[in-house]
This record gives sequence, structure tokens and C-alpha cells, in this order.
Amino acid sequence: MLATLRTGDYRLETFLTLRSNGENVVIATSIKRTTRKKTKRPAAVTSHVGIKTKPLSSLTDECLHSYFANLNGHKPGDLYQLVMGEVEKPLFRAVLTYTKGNQSEAAEILGINRGTLRKKLRAYKLQGR
Repeated sequence: MLATLRTGDYRLETFLTLRSNGENVVIATSIKRTTRKKTKRPAAVTSHVGIKTKPLSSLTDECLHSYFANLNGHKPGDLYQLVMGEVEKPLFRAVLTYTKGNQSEAAEILGINRGTLRKKLRAYKLQGR
């Protein structure tokens, strides 16, 4: 599923899926700048056949309902950490790519302290990006 959030000059695209065994939510995120310089070239036409755009909260809700439906009587554990890890890691990766590895700029974009960002990058093994 594709969720798109537009804020000012940026577009956050998130792809959400739930594995068939119901154990893991996989999220891929990309941040793209939506404003472009005017060019004389004709605009490219892109089409996402069969993909509906929904708010990220709706997609998250659907995935979590599916996750609970597929537990087969098992009790979930550390769900908060599972979801946050699946969201934060691709978010940090995308922001660091956008800032070309500049952690100070990435922390500012994310609205967190640079030390907090570095701690989370170590936890997700994303250092050196």
C-alpha cells in the first residue's frame, strides 16, 4: 500500500506491507522535493495502476488490524518497539540520503537533537551514512 503525505515543498511516500505470517510490518519510506525548476521539457506522465493513496494513519491502522488478526492466538510482545523500529530506520535512512549524510541537518529536519539522532543511528546500525 502507498501513503503520501505532502508538506510544503516535500512529499513523504511510505510503502506498507504485512508479511503473511503476521509477524512483521515492513515499511519503506522516501522523501522527495516536490518543487522543480521550470524547464522547457514536457512533464513526464507517471501512473500508479491499482495503487490508492491513503493517509499514513489509515494504512498503519489497516496493517495493525491485519497483524492482530494473524496472530493465531499468540500474544504480541514489544509491539511499540517493532513499529517504531520499522518506521524510524527507513525515515532516518531517507533523511540522511536527502542531507547527503549531514547529521546536523538531518536532526534539524527531523526535529530532534543531534545526539539523539546519533544514538538512534548506532542502534539501527546506520552510522557512516
